[in-house]
Amino acid sequence: MPHLLVIEDDPQLRAALVRALRARGHAVATAPTGMSGLDAAVTDRPDLVVLDLGLPDVDGAQVLRMLRAVSDVPVIVATARDEEPDMVALLDAGADDYLVKPFGAAQLDARIKAVLRRLGAPEPEAPLRVGGLRVDLAARDVSLDGRALDLTPREFDLLAHLARRAGQVVSRRELLAEVWQQPLGGADKTVDVHLSWLRRKLGETAQEPRYLHTVRTVGVKLAPPDALPEGEPV
Repeated sequence: MPHLLVIEDDPQLRAALVRALRARGHAVATAPTGMSGLDAAVTDRPDLVVLDLGLPDVDGAQVLRMLRAVSDVPVIVATARDEEPDMVALLDAGADDYLVKPFGAAQLDARIKAVLRRLGAPEPEAPLRVGGLRVDLAARDVSLDGRALDLTPREFDLLAHLARRAGQVVSRRELLAEVWQQPLGGADKTVDVHLSWLRRKLGETAQEPRYLHTVRTVGVKLAPPDALPEGEPV
């Protein structure tokens, strides 16, 4: 299931696109402004971005240039601007396709599939399971014992990284590098605070862990409740 980000300021069009794309099997996140869209694209790492140009804070062409400076995520520009020089300039700036409004959902879906196919987008990873915890990497959904959990994007990224390494102790340095993109290190407090929030949503505490187990001076391990032998440090 491809994970899409739609950057569109019109709330009615945004809602219509979400409904139509989800009905066609896509996971869809949205952003109403250029800067919030840029942040979501960098933080959430979607498979493809659908970008409007007429945004209220920053012109979409500038968003495209800023995005291209930090990411190679495929971008389809969807806009009412239909002048050929505009199209050429945006394609030269790094857009992968250009769609002129108004357009049908089927046409957008076909363009999305064509871009992903042309760029050889990898197949999404299968959901990860750790005990009663299910982490759907493609849809960015998490459930615990069948109950959906409401996680922030950073909490999801943290949990997903630990789920990929389930049963292994992961150092705070690795988490800062892989989840926060701080390869030179940062504040351990950042990791600890997010682990605390994550524990709360998993219904546990550092003193009484079920899934998230701190190994003193080493790091943290994600493991099912019945996987740790008696006496292992928490």
